[in-house]
Amino acid sequence: MTEEHQHTLALEVRDLTRAFGVRKALDGVSLELPVGAFLSIFGPNGAGKTTLVKVLTTLLNPSSGSARVLGRDVVSDAVDLRTHIGLISHNPLLYPDLTAEENLLFFADMYGVEQPHVRVSELLEAVELDHRKLDLTRTFSRGMLQRLSIARALLHRPEVIFLDEPYSGLDPHAMDILDGLIAQIRDSHTFVMISHDLDKGLELCSHALILAKGRVVLYEPREAIDDAAFRQTYRSTVGMGVS
Repeated sequence: MTEEHQHTLALEVRDLTRAFGVRKALDGVSLELPVGAFLSIFGPNGAGKTTLVKVLTTLLNPSSGSARVLGRDVVSDAVDLRTHIGLISHNPLLYPDLTAEENLLFFADMYGVEQPHVRVSELLEAVELDHRKLDLTRTFSRGMLQRLSIARALLHRPEVIFLDEPYSGLDPHAMDILDGLIAQIRDSHTFVMISHDLDKGLELCSHALILAKGRVVLYEPREAIDDAAFRQTYRSTVGMGVS
C-alpha cells in the first residue's frame, strides 16, 4: 500500500474478524472505500453491521485482521482517529441533565473546537433546536434527541461520518433536516451509513455493502448495481439473520 494510495482511501479493511465468545459477529470482512464516497450497509439483524461500525469508530477492537480509517489504524491510532470521525447512532450520547447548549459546549471543549459558542449556535439553528437551547435534554422527544445528536456528531467537522440507522425515530420534518445537512456537506465528507431502508440507502450511496452472518455477500459501486438483482440478493439474506 503506497502512501499516495492510502490518502485516497477512507476505509481499508483487511480480513476483519470480531468474535463474541464462539460467535463471529464479523468473519473475514475486507473492503476499500475511497475518500468522499457514501457507503450504505445493508443486512438482516445479526449480520454484523453495527459491530463493523463500532470497530471502525474505535468502540470495539477487532479479534483479528485490521482496519484503517483515513490511513489511521483503529487500534494503535484510536485517539487521533476520534478527532477525524463523527458517529450518529441509536444512543444519542447526550447528558440528560444538561441543556442542549451545555451538551454541545461540553463536546466542543472536548474536541477543542474553535469559537465554540459560534459553532454551537450555528448547529442548533441548523437542526432547528435553537429555541430549545436552554432546556434540559431529558425533556426532549426521541426525534429532538436524534437531531441534537446529529449536531453533536458534526461539531468538530469530522471528515468521515458514521450513521447507524440515523433516520430511526425521526419525524418527516426531522428527516428533511437530516437530508439537508447531508446534502450541504456531501461533497466534502465521507459517509458510512447502516440502513434497513433499501430505497433511502440506494438513493444516497455511491457504494453498497450487504453483510450476512458477519460476511460480505455483496460490495459494489452504485453504478455497477442492478437494482432488481440487488434487492433479490438482499431478500435472500434476510433468513440468515440472528435476532
